[in-house]
Amino acid sequence: MSKKDKIKKQLREQILRIYESNPRQVYNYKQIAKALGEEGAKHKKFLSGILYSLAKEGDLIEVYKGKFKISPSYLEKKRKVGPFIKGTVDMKSTGKAYVITDDLLEDVRIAPNNTGYALHEDYVKVRLFPRRKSQKVEGEIVEVLRRSKNRFVGVIEYTGRYAFLLADNKAMPIDIFIPGEHLNDAKDGQKAIVEIIEWKPPAKNPFGKVVEVLGDPGENEVEMHAILAEYNLPSRFEKEVEAEAETIDVHIPKKEIARREDLRDVLTFTIDPADAKDFDDALSVRKLSDDTWEIGVHIADVTHYVKPDTIIDGEAQSRATSIYLVDRTIPMLPEKLSNEVCSLRPGEDKLTYSVIFTITSNARVTKSRIVKTVTHSDHRFNYEEVQDIIEKGEGKYHEEIALLNRFAGIIRERRMRAGAIDFERQEVKFRLGEDGKPLEVYFREQKESHKLIEEFMLLANRAVAEKIGKPRGREKPKTFVYRVHDIPNPEKLNTLATFVEKLGYKVKTDTRNNIAKSFNKLLKDSQGKGEENLIETLTIRTMAKAEYSTVNIGHYGLAFDHYTHFTSPIRRYPDMMVHRLLFDYMNGKPSAREALYEEHCQHSSEMERRSQEAERDSVKYKQVEFMSEHVGEEFEGLISGVSKWGIFVEIKENKCEGMVRLSDMDDDYYYLDEDNFRVIGYNTKKEYKLGSPVRIRIKRANLLKKELDFELAG
Repeated sequence: MSKKDKIKKQLREQILRIYESNPRQVYNYKQIAKALGEEGAKHKKFLSGILYSLAKEGDLIEVYKGKFKISPSYLEKKRKVGPFIKGTVDMKSTGKAYVITDDLLEDVRIAPNNTGYALHEDYVKVRLFPRRKSQKVEGEIVEVLRRSKNRFVGVIEYTGRYAFLLADNKAMPIDIFIPGEHLNDAKDGQKAIVEIIEWKPPAKNPFGKVVEVLGDPGENEVEMHAILAEYNLPSRFEKEVEAEAETIDVHIPKKEIARREDLRDVLTFTIDPADAKDFDDALSVRKLSDDTWEIGVHIADVTHYVKPDTIIDGEAQSRATSIYLVDRTIPMLPEKLSNEVCSLRPGEDKLTYSVIFTITSNARVTKSRIVKTVTHSDHRFNYEEVQDIIEKGEGKYHEEIALLNRFAGIIRERRMRAGAIDFERQEVKFRLGEDGKPLEVYFREQKESHKLIEEFMLLANRAVAEKIGKPRGREKPKTFVYRVHDIPNPEKLNTLATFVEKLGYKVKTDTRNNIAKSFNKLLKDSQGKGEENLIETLTIRTMAKAEYSTVNIGHYGLAFDHYTHFTSPIRRYPDMMVHRLLFDYMNGKPSAREALYEEHCQHSSEMERRSQEAERDSVKYKQVEFMSEHVGEEFEGLISGVSKWGIFVEIKENKCEGMVRLSDMDDDYYYLDEDNFRVIGYNTKKEYKLGSPVRIRIKRANLLKKELDFELAG
């Protein structure tokens, strides 16, 4: 065997090991080269050929041009699966479940009578049933290895001397039995938090105790606290956290200013929402020559005040993020820090960590530097004020704002050409009364003022990630925290392409750039149509979820090879980790322990997910609460989805969504034509198709379930 053949054989084995250890992952030859490290860089010319050779032999599958994943047949040859596997439960409201596992390429289906004592998101052991040809993998849960949660929120329902908790969460298919001695004065019909204390044979229901009575359903405070409790999120700071915050010295010593670059005489301003209280980023503008400007992105230097191993740092690490419900913000840091000490308020000197760019008139960055600074914000703008200045071309600092807006537009255009995906979602907002009741629904759109800030924050985050993550020579990059976004799941991508094709749209799946262009065109072309929300939702689900990791795989949605979160340390703990690591490395310290930071990354990603779900629940609740005042009224809507239970309709004027149940459509027998996204009358052949306009009447608003029921009108 020649030396070249030996190298190729060795590479084949290494490549298969990479795919085998990540069976759901798709890689092209560049990603394989990166995963192989030095060997990959040295023998890059062989990799594409080896991948195609492995695909020809059936060990890999080419899911779309140049992108491969491991084939099930290869895994079956190599792996001995069963009879037991471990995985995470995805429980459905019907009582059936699926177990998501890395041991198999598909999820394991669990019938309602085989779920044992498992609940949603528990980590379990499953016995697999013998698999018949072409059938789905099925099994039974034989052991709960780790509970995901043991506290649940719901309504107390008395039955004699004992009671049950009827959980709010639809994924909780069973009621919790509460003996009389564990009711803790909870009254019938009240909302409460109940902790499971025992669940073992022969009991059909878990036993629980009331740990907190929240109050009467329908009250704003009760419902918002119920949402936070459902996701195990905090609602307030403990006294010792607030007490430690009060001891922080606001005064900036002259010695500290001397250690930093003093930029207090450079024009600096913040741009934030009108109702913002914490300002963690600011922009500065300084002209260097007729063709060159210095643009500074200045970020609150939170880690100067919040030191590791303090009570505040421990609390911030635990929370990992600020939480934004419809009517309130639950900050990651106490208000003394978030709204006062660290907030870049106008007219005050502040300690900042800055990325300063030298930019030419055609928005090319010629150099950048990352430095600790002291800055002074000259003005606090909100987005509406800046948008007005952009549109009218006049107002305070209008020349500087026009310059920044022009730069942002050019930088954004380049990013789009490079393959970035443009999700421009409308944000649902509410005008609330003093009692928290929604008085009005409106939408916040991303305008130029928002995009101006976004582009410079992206620029700073990318510069910081490249500073640490870009390899220099043979030196391995040090441990760092990245914001990563994987390539779309190929199976979901093909499903999306097939789905939208039936609606008259096309998605190309052959190259990264074509996928991005197709997604952007799809989102643009479906705007204002009945299928807009469904297409946007499916497109987002097709994409992988962005998360935090020490393993840099790049950010697909932004089309960046290196990306991190540096610009919001007041509200995100990963940004604080980035600040600390960056400062340590720029001062010559060795690489941090990767395993520790990866653990922090996983926790931050999980807390971000919980926070987003809580926010969505609060929006949905307020939408239902708003529409509860309009029961019996008629609205114009668009069919946004179809199912075997009914048709989903989104009201045009406020984007509130509800269902017209097929059982209520009594003029005919209607059935679902799943392939063509419509329901059809058996006798009349009348059809209701995705995207079609309909007029509906509000039939019922169920606040407990956060559901709206509609009926057809006219």
